[in-house]
This record gives sequence, C-alpha cells and structure tokens, in this order.
Amino acid sequence: MRLVSSAFQAGEAIPTRFTCEGENISPELSWTEAPKETKSFALIVHDPDAPRANGFVHWLLYQIPGNVTHIPEIVSQQPSIKNLGVQGKNDGGKIGYMGPCPPSGTHRYFFYLYSLNGELDLQPGASHDEVIAAIRGKIIEQTELVGLYTKGAKQVA
Repeated sequence: MRLVSSAFQAGEAIPTRFTCEGENISPELSWTEAPKETKSFALIVHDPDAPRANGFVHWLLYQIPGNVTHIPEIVSQQPSIKNLGVQGKNDGGKIGYMGPCPPSGTHRYFFYLYSLNGELDLQPGASHDEVIAAIRGKIIEQTELVGLYTKGAKQVA
C-alpha cells in the first residue's frame, strides 16, 4: 500500500496552510495498492516529537469504507462524514483534524493508514487508545507518509 499527498512529498515540509499558522485545514491524501480483502481503513496522524508522553495525536479518521482511496482536502470537523468515515477526538480534545503546531524545532508528522479486515465498533469521538485497541487483530497492511513542520518557517506548497 502506498500513501501520498498532493500537498507535500514524503519527508518534506507540510505547507503552512495545513497548520495552526495557516488555515488549519486537512491536506488531501490518497492511496493505491490496498489489499483486495480490505473492508475498511483507519487513519491516524501523530506527532511523536511533541513534548508529552506518547506524543500528540492530530487526527483520527476511521470507518473509512474499503472502496475509498482518497481523502479530499478540507475535511469537515463533523463527527461523521458521509461516504468518508467517522472522526475521533484529537489530543486537543476536539473532533477532526488539528494541524501541526510544534512549540519549538522541527517535528515529524506521521500519517498512518491501516487496511482492516473488518469495520470498527466505535462511535464518533473515540480516543487514540480506543482506535488502537479496536484495530488490533484487524490490520491487514499499514503504510505511512511523514511530513515535517517548523513553526515560524512559513512553508508554502
């Protein structure tokens, strides 16, 4: 499975518009080569460099239908998005995407995509721990896309 974004390349800077210093909108993501037995997907965006235990979770999107291969830019902050999935609570305590906003230095942002052999029995607003517990034993394959961000650097696409 391969995860890409039209907003940034793997290992490169995430443009400012997708961060707390910009519009704080979610970037476009798409994937290919998902296993044919995939029933659903889960997406977790995590900053392991955040100065807190276990890093900082920026986005949880799950119950993504198995036939979906694309997440458009600017996903609504609604708990449930028709034909796309259900969103959990980020570590800021809010539903939906929360853009990079490191207190200092350059942080890495891991966009993890999981191909699952079933659906998750989770309501909107689930926590990172609940999503991780629910996907255990259901992961067929996983992939990641890593972007970087330095606050104050004003990166453009």
